Amino acid sequence: MTEQNRPAKLGPVATFAGRSLEVLRDMILDGTLSPGERLNEVHLSQALGISRGPLREAIQRLASEGLVEAVTHRGVYVRSFSARELSDFYELRIALETHAVRLAARYAPQERIDELGRMLDDTESSMGSDATGSYPADPDFHARLARLAASPPLIQALTDVGRKIQLARARSAHQPRRARTALDEHRTIVAALDDRDGDHAASLLEAHLSSSLNSALAVLRAAEPD
Repeated sequence: MTEQNRPAKLGPVATFAGRSLEVLRDMILDGTLSPGERLNEVHLSQALGISRGPLREAIQRLASEGLVEAVTHRGVYVRSFSARELSDFYELRIALETHAVRLAARYAPQERIDELGRMLDDTESSMGSDATGSYPADPDFHARLARLAASPPLIQALTDVGRKIQLARARSAHQPRRARTALDEHRTIVAALDDRDGDHAASLLEAHLSSSLNSALAVLRAAEPD
């Protein structure tokens, strides 16, 4: 964590471990704290303006989420994941998300599906004419899609595995993405939802996520030492 990347102090609310957890998690997922980086409690406590107690509680929660790991006699480090682990995470994500899209096709109100389609229109407008640009991170199509299933446990499970995938893909975060192709694939998924064809939507979604995995693996393997 360089000086220019240090976040502003959090103020009085930061004495609560929950707020510390949110900030530290964001720092890991946005790359401020890099995979493999050691968490220096003294520096983090000073940089964030929080006491060591809530900071340690937050770190313990991050360990339970699988985002950091303690190494005996060495300290706590931001997790880095292998290509095999990334594949395993995607396998779980595909199982969960295809189940979610089948539920959405069966139960989601039509106005919610229409909103998802309009969101893709807004996404396309924000991408403009740049064919090499990245797909916007916000709004998150997959998070909105999962919420159509109206199943809080399913959404929580997808959130947990999604964080690990985001961290595993940290090294490829700034690589050009297949943005236009992804947008077209998202539109076909919404069209299948509009037809209430859950099996077709799930098949399209599985193919879409498999393509995303292959893209991420290519970058991850290229970055791994021989």
